[in-house]
Amino acid sequence: MANQEKLLDLPLEEVIGDRFGIYSKYIIQERALPDVRDGLKPVQKTVLYAMFQDGNTSDKPFRKSAKTVGNVIGNYHPHGDSSVYEAMVRMSQDWKVRSPLIEMHGNNGSLDGDPPAAMRYTEARLSKIAAELIRDIDKQTVDFIPNFDDTLEEPVVLPSRYPNLLVNGSTGISAGYATEIPPHHLGEIIDAAIMVMEHPDCTVDDLMTCVKGRISRHRGHCSRT
Repeated sequence: MANQEKLLDLPLEEVIGDRFGIYSKYIIQERALPDVRDGLKPVQKTVLYAMFQDGNTSDKPFRKSAKTVGNVIGNYHPHGDSSVYEAMVRMSQDWKVRSPLIEMHGNNGSLDGDPPAAMRYTEARLSKIAAELIRDIDKQTVDFIPNFDDTLEEPVVLPSRYPNLLVNGSTGISAGYATEIPPHHLGEIIDAAIMVMEHPDCTVDDLMTCVKGRISRHRGHCSRT
């Protein structure tokens, strides 16, 4: 017997609302907003993890950016190459992130808004501080899930030994939610994290004795002057 098609008589606004809710949840969690645990958006996380897996670390020679982009797309993030390369470039620009997570050789754009060179011309590797986001990832510090085609595993989140979300800040907008977190001084944030660990009941005023939030004239970053 042939399967009979089932039709549901539903109001259009109910169907649209349900479908848009599903889409919004995906955009919020998988594209536009950073994870508070490692301060990274999914594409940024996969770029750093792919470079780590490929041995493209700060103690090794630079490698072509196009190779990293290909690894990311082929293994972890099957989206457009331009979005992956844009994420790489942004993590290397010290006028956009407080502590760059990627070191790049070649033209990676400028403060005036000039575009970077094509990925086939630039070379990149992880920065030293990026290693602190990934350190001990092989010691069951975070959960892993299958990648998009079930051939590899990737981390749900990076271990992150410092509060990267506060150090580098983040900007993002999605369906119904947005984030605009300014960068802060690394030393101040670590001092504040230690204060929270030693005194869990500390107040915001207590934390402000560590995190001054003063504005640097050089790049508009919150920093010690």
